Amino acid sequence: MFNLDYFADNAEGAAVLSTVLVQAEPVPFDRPLDTFADEVAAVLAEHPGTRLVMYPELHLCGAENPRDTAEPLSGPRTRRLAEMAGDLGIWLVPGTVCERGPSGEVFNTALAFSPGGSLVASYRKIFPWRPYEPYDPGDRFVVFDIPDAGRVGFSICYDAWFPELTRHLAWMGADVVLNPVQTTTPDRAQELVLARANAIVNQVFVVSLNVAGPFGVGCSVVVGPEGQVLAETAGADPAVLAVTLDVDEVARVRRRGTAGVNRMWDQFRDGDAPIELPLYQGRIDPGRWRPGGGDPR
Repeated sequence: MFNLDYFADNAEGAAVLSTVLVQAEPVPFDRPLDTFADEVAAVLAEHPGTRLVMYPELHLCGAENPRDTAEPLSGPRTRRLAEMAGDLGIWLVPGTVCERGPSGEVFNTALAFSPGGSLVASYRKIFPWRPYEPYDPGDRFVVFDIPDAGRVGFSICYDAWFPELTRHLAWMGADVVLNPVQTTTPDRAQELVLARANAIVNQVFVVSLNVAGPFGVGCSVVVGPEGQVLAETAGADPAVLAVTLDVDEVARVRRRGTAGVNRMWDQFRDGDAPIELPLYQGRIDPGRWRPGGGDPR
């Protein structure tokens, strides 16, 4: 068990997000969701006052053939998870699920449910780990707002290897990026570097929550907007990270600069010429280079 309260220059009324991250193995997809509800309730009993509970990638879909669990977001699994969040009065991120698309696609989809019992955000993984992951890619970035806390963005596992994704979430105003992971391979060490790098270059919190052993390699991490490790698990054993994020730190870091010097979001000046980006057939437009400039829908 790891606990850490992170308040940098905190004041009354500040935007904070009390979060519990559960590093756990996948559970059989045919296990009743009521059992999952009991597990979440037990975690909340140990950490009263928690606002958001998160689980790893594909947590509810079993360790084998998770595609067999695919169902539309209008299906009974989503309805029960929404009901669960409402009953417990929390923001619930149950990892990701296999979503059956309208034309038979199968997406690896992260979900966020509100304390009001509603599905408020769903994000289809844009970069499935090919050729190993048999999922169709999503086509849009997703952020959602938690009142009195801040804006949260989704990436899923291998998405972290593509800096464009976290950059877009930050541009859309995300203060915190949730990255549920199911890494069973030796490259977790590199993923931990990427978690810190994505936090540093975008000045955001990054939460990278991996699956526990023996199926996964664990090593979950929470990173602050200057790249500092705020909490981490020691290895692959099942564990819980209880972390309170001072979300206002994002604005403070951007104002004073990372390490007191680097202010990337204030790089451009009026009259600077656009920078062509041939790889994307697009450009960086200095007039649009500000967090919060993207459509959050």
